[in-house]
Amino acid sequence: MRAVISVIGKDMTGILAKVSTECANANANVIEVSQTILQEMFAMVMLVDIDKLNQELTDFADHMERTGKAMGMVIHVMHEDIFQAMHRI
Repeated sequence: MRAVISVIGKDMTGILAKVSTECANANANVIEVSQTILQEMFAMVMLVDIDKLNQELTDFADHMERTGKAMGMVIHVMHEDIFQAMHRI
């Protein structure tokens, strides 16, 4: 199973490091990353393998949301099935 993580906010040093560290702590393996900086805004989408996640996906998503708020960012975690369904409509 996979999940999609989106990260949006003002660019600063260490965003990728912090988000990927939180993924590693939850045993979510980062498969792909796409990131860009639009003027001073940072945008990133990560695809992560959640087969060996050491917590429920909802708990991981809540934790990532809190982590994002602490960083002044918006972080969303979505199961790949939901992401795919949203884009079929």
